[in-house]
Amino acid sequence: MNENLFASFIAPTILGLPAAVLIILFPPLLIPTSKYLINNRLITTQQWLIKLTSKQMMTMHNTKGRTWSLMLVSLIIFIATTNLLGLLPHSFTPTTQLSMNLAMAIPLWASAVIMGFRSKIKNALAHFLPQGTPTPLIPMLVIIETISLLIQPMALAVRLTANITAGHLLMHLIGSATLAMSTINLPSTLIIFTILILLTILEIAVALIQAYVFTLLVSLYLHDNT
Repeated sequence: MNENLFASFIAPTILGLPAAVLIILFPPLLIPTSKYLINNRLITTQQWLIKLTSKQMMTMHNTKGRTWSLMLVSLIIFIATTNLLGLLPHSFTPTTQLSMNLAMAIPLWASAVIMGFRSKIKNALAHFLPQGTPTPLIPMLVIIETISLLIQPMALAVRLTANITAGHLLMHLIGSATLAMSTINLPSTLIIFTILILLTILEIAVALIQAYVFTLLVSLYLHDNT
């Protein structure tokens, strides 16, 4: 009970060496693969979900944008599995680290923006100045649009970090309250424990939704620049 509230967000170490890299590499090992001609139900369901997600995100893209399909599908699977593994007891969630989320958001955002400037620079520059803008407002709008463009990767990373961190903190607080009430009032303990179970189900949904939202926003940035 005396454990620091934010102790679960500290990057773990093994013999003084950071173990975050090993944790990040662990989720891909959980994705089942099949060497047989006829797949089992788990593989079939997995392939159906991947095709459904890929089709939903790639429908709005042209041929150039669809070359990113493997990257986007890999991204959503990685974030979803990492978020779900973080819900296990005594586990570490890399997506609660803003530095890691920025490391995912900035390269993807920069690649999409650079692609837009290379392929259709006129349309890319047109975003900085909407049509019909009054002349006195042109400098201000250019600055505003530039700032809004530059904060896109920060917004991506902060959104994912804040949602995952808030859920984990809430689960930690309610779990601590359940443990404290277990020796005081049993009916209250059962009520709080029920709330904890419902919150856990909600956090599972949030883990999947946030993975989808992150990938969808990257896909939208890509669509705007292809």
